[in-house]
Amino acid sequence: MSAVLRAGQVADAVGVNVETLRYYERRGILAEPDRSPGGHRLYSEAAVTTLRVVKAAQGLGFTLDEVAELLEAGRHRHGRVQAGLQARTEAKLAEVERKIADLEVIRASLIAARDAGCDDLVRCAESDCCPIPFVQIARCESTATAAATAGGVPRTGRLRLP
Repeated sequence: MSAVLRAGQVADAVGVNVETLRYYERRGILAEPDRSPGGHRLYSEAAVTTLRVVKAAQGLGFTLDEVAELLEAGRHRHGRVQAGLQARTEAKLAEVERKIADLEVIRASLIAARDAGCDDLVRCAESDCCPIPFVQIARCESTATAAATAGGVPRTGRLRLP
């Protein structure tokens, strides 16, 4: 028989507050717990495990909606293997790699700005040799706007900096 835990004990074990438990219940991430005769929520140890899985998945970058979908898919497998976690892990990995590439661009721009000794954003922005990307963005947007006005390729809304 598994232990019966009150809401505060579960929250403490996982490092969340009691309101988080209630929120997860409303979202269907956590099953509605049994109640004591006094009305206190009574959780099983499985609830602690589920919450630890949720927090670990969030730590890996999955949104709460994504975690809820993964949990739901796992509950309704009925012995069949579903392509849930593997496919979503691949997609999340690709997303993380895109973010890393974006961060590398930001890092390079910051290093260039630091090494160039930029102290005044406005003065730097007016310079042709400014290493800060907003100068390149302004030039790229002006070029893209001119191209769109002249019937060229429409803007994508996202610029990749060199």
